[in-house]
Amino acid sequence: MKKRWLLLVVVFALSILAACGGDEESSSENKNTEPQKGGTLTGAMDTAPTGQFNPIFYQEAYEANILDFTHEGLVSQNNKLEFIPNLAKDWEFNADHTELTFHLQENVKWHDGEPFTADDVVFTYKMISSPGYVEAGGVRTDYVERLLGYEEFSTGKTKEFKGVEKIDDHTVKFRFSEPNVIALSDASFPIIPEHVFKDIPIDKMPSAPESKEPGKVIGTGPFKFTEMVEGEQYVLEKNPDYWQGEPYLDKIVWKVMDQSVILGALKNKEIDFVADPNGVPAADFQLVSEMKHVKVIEQQDFGYQIMGFIHNYRKPGDKSINPDNWIPNEKLKDQKVRQAIAYAVNRQGLIDGLLHGKGSVINSPIAPQFFAYDGEKPNQYPYDPEKAKQLLDEAGYKDVDGDGFREDPNGNKWVLSLHYPSGNQIRERSAPIIEKDLEKVGINIDLKQPMEMSAYVDALTNADEDWDLYLLGWSLSSTDPDPTGLWSARAAYNFGRWNNPEADQLLKDALKPPEAFEQDYRKQIYSDWQVKFQEDLPALLLYAQNKIYAFNKRLHNVDPLPYAFINDPHKWWVDQ
Repeated sequence: MKKRWLLLVVVFALSILAACGGDEESSSENKNTEPQKGGTLTGAMDTAPTGQFNPIFYQEAYEANILDFTHEGLVSQNNKLEFIPNLAKDWEFNADHTELTFHLQENVKWHDGEPFTADDVVFTYKMISSPGYVEAGGVRTDYVERLLGYEEFSTGKTKEFKGVEKIDDHTVKFRFSEPNVIALSDASFPIIPEHVFKDIPIDKMPSAPESKEPGKVIGTGPFKFTEMVEGEQYVLEKNPDYWQGEPYLDKIVWKVMDQSVILGALKNKEIDFVADPNGVPAADFQLVSEMKHVKVIEQQDFGYQIMGFIHNYRKPGDKSINPDNWIPNEKLKDQKVRQAIAYAVNRQGLIDGLLHGKGSVINSPIAPQFFAYDGEKPNQYPYDPEKAKQLLDEAGYKDVDGDGFREDPNGNKWVLSLHYPSGNQIRERSAPIIEKDLEKVGINIDLKQPMEMSAYVDALTNADEDWDLYLLGWSLSSTDPDPTGLWSARAAYNFGRWNNPEADQLLKDALKPPEAFEQDYRKQIYSDWQVKFQEDLPALLLYAQNKIYAFNKRLHNVDPLPYAFINDPHKWWVDQ
């Protein structure tokens, strides 16, 4: 899953490894130096999109593989994570940073030929702010919570939307309730067309054909989503009227393939690239780097894998995000139990055994590339089974009946379920290893069968008492280190329903003006929050896997960003 939740700007050193073929292949690589028009590019992803192609409702990275070609925001980012113009050509703040005015590009059209205007920007943010948005499955409220009047509008107390205002067709103003430290980040969300969705009620929008069907998904991007064999193949065709210039490629085709056959398909030139969200498995790095027709790029991932703890359950039938109504998960309620689990999992062993060393243990849910990352003060939880046993003993979890598994403090049977999705083979292989690690310290694990991703996300969103532990991967936003959208109590992506008022207050303090305009202040607050995160443990951060991209050398003008492979795809071209 990606895009803030899916970041102040910092320049960092990016470790990039290019593995090319021999001299003969290298010399033939540059036969054509001028871009050529035409051709089809084929990529592979190991899991099918769940089928939600509306930016304000999609939840995971497989949809992003489509939407990154079809939709755009007002601003984008460069390799230094600086904000740069996109659908907006420039912008300015007022004196106290409570207003941000954008001047829009004037030659942009939607895929159906309708003009892009300020009305579309207002509409997008109004929909995310609307009553019923969260109940309909929307998870992007962190982009709108700082808008002027958000609380009153989102709760239905007023029908007046004050947060984003149209000045004229090509000028739009964002208004915030107070000086906003991350205003550009808030304004970076992909825009959807008003004329397509204006007559569709918010609760019907996720299931509408305009959100799900090829040919009806309309964006401003360089490619149109035109065909789909659901679960198998997704076709994007060039947008000849693209405002930044007609793309060179005719088509981009995504094929859904099991990870076990992707390597062979790349070798046999059946596919041209392997990129986000999982890239090339670390075990295959050497084999892929030896393919003379393939280039490999390795860089630190902008995300991580977790084992989440279900802290609380929703009341049956309650689809709102209201911590006051949550029911504690008694099996994981004790902080010492969660800490014991953290000590019991051999995270470095997962990296060495499954990732072949191409990854790192991290102890903060803030990306290490950011100024706000603290790799020292938060608890590091080294692999220490004896420490885990000690903490469990102290918490009263002991093996009473001698079967090798601990009972709870009342002497009752204590079993924790562990759920995980299919598709990512490394994650799938992690699950039974984690099960064995936990059983070594006496924790009885009920390892569930893996679920297809779309079903898994739905079940996790509505997790009942059958859920205790879950595996998931997050692709983080690049726009700001603020982790509110993932880990605050009211965040839609807070699947474990972690509710820690002290931690939430720190997140608010980190964005509180005027202090938060100073980077050192934010760094200290986020350090305190990371310490709190590691103490209370809404999740155990398993590892950050190195991202390994591979693509056929016939593809030119590839320039990955620190957080994504897809960058300016209208400039991509292939040798014919």
